[in-house]
Amino acid sequence: MTGLTLDELLTIIKQAGGAWNPVDAGTDIADVPYTELGYDSLALLEVLTRIERRLQVKISEETVIDTATPGETLASVNAFVANLVGAS
Repeated sequence: MTGLTLDELLTIIKQAGGAWNPVDAGTDIADVPYTELGYDSLALLEVLTRIERRLQVKISEETVIDTATPGETLASVNAFVANLVGAS
């Protein structure tokens, strides 16, 4: 099992954004706070659900909800996945 790439995560974030989406193609948002992107905790739960489907693994909510930026989410999710792989 592998983690996510930044491009994969950004695609998931864009999909979870719904009809209004502040993420423009080509914009580097890895270090932009979710609050500035217009994403709240409910949107992050949708991001979490989509990540779980993509990776086919159950991830604790805190792994995503406690992150402030997409870059932090990516690092947190990939560390979580690495721990799962290392534990098996």
